[in-house]
Amino acid sequence: MKNILTFALALLLAAFFLFPSSAGAARLKDIAEVEGVRGNELIGYGLVVGLNGTGDKRGSVFTPQSMSNLLERLGIRVDAKELNLANVAGVVVTATLPPFSRPGTHIDVSLSSIGDAKTLQGGVLLMTPLKGADGQVYAVAQGPVSVGGFSISEGGDETQKNHPTVARVPMGAVIERAIPFDLFAAGQIRIVLREPDFTTVTRVQSAINKFFGDTRARAVDSASIILQLDHALDSSPVELVAQLEEIDVEPDTPAKVVVNERTGTIIIGENVQVSTVALAHGNLNISIRSETQVSQPNALAEGRTAVVENRDISVSEEAGQLTLVNKTVNLGDVVRALNSLGSTPRDLIAIFQALKKAGALQADLVVM
Repeated sequence: MKNILTFALALLLAAFFLFPSSAGAARLKDIAEVEGVRGNELIGYGLVVGLNGTGDKRGSVFTPQSMSNLLERLGIRVDAKELNLANVAGVVVTATLPPFSRPGTHIDVSLSSIGDAKTLQGGVLLMTPLKGADGQVYAVAQGPVSVGGFSISEGGDETQKNHPTVARVPMGAVIERAIPFDLFAAGQIRIVLREPDFTTVTRVQSAINKFFGDTRARAVDSASIILQLDHALDSSPVELVAQLEEIDVEPDTPAKVVVNERTGTIIIGENVQVSTVALAHGNLNISIRSETQVSQPNALAEGRTAVVENRDISVSEEAGQLTLVNKTVNLGDVVRALNSLGSTPRDLIAIFQALKKAGALQADLVVM
């Protein structure tokens, strides 16, 4: 595992050394969004039928009650207490209503079992209304379930692949109602950065104003820019947004080091700097070897056979090399200085934490 992580880190470093490390320009659509253009979450409760004995058992009270209510709406009156439904499972159905979606559009839905069903494989989702946060029905879902896994048990043995109690119905919901929203009603467009930053938002403002040749774009905080519409642009605001999305902007990258101690993963930002500091690194190795031997007395000697356990304990420590790390301005020098210590990814995590405590790491250290 350590060899794989070391090799992966080496590939990452090689990519930085082979290609110049400069923050390239990105399209505005890749780093920002137009305010109001977003999806809306939908949720509903439904029943999956047709399961091969893998549905909810007696422990799930809501499933028989739901099926009893459904049958009553279909003209069949059955007491919920008399139902034994091993082929039915109660599920929570979720979906995302895309922005500007119109009635008749199909969207995907996800199903999650809320009872004690073992698997939803082979089931069919019955008609399920999907509601928004306002309680209104915006879509209706129904269709065959796609699990992508299985769970098989026989004679006390059980085999399972993936997660069989969570499933999807591809294009299984039909939108019945659109959310009324006029993006350009206010006479302005607000562009919101996905990663708020004062430097980046200033560059976006300058790039937009340069594109239009005026000062209609104005940054109001570290995350948003307001662009005023005029009569010439009101006739084709959609085309305007499309042009804005193609503007190239060079985002500013903060100095940050992200480490994951569980996996040994390290991500070092381009602008990471280290102040002048001396580092020493060494490992203490303790080896304990236990060997069991039998002590057998001579034939004519009076004695008993005994079991003797011999232990050999050795302690060794790698030579700690004191290395001077000068103040750097790029990622390559930082990594070369740390690699000169012969450090593995997990050793680097400890070194970065010590550098941060010493105040020598000029970057945010994020430990996952």
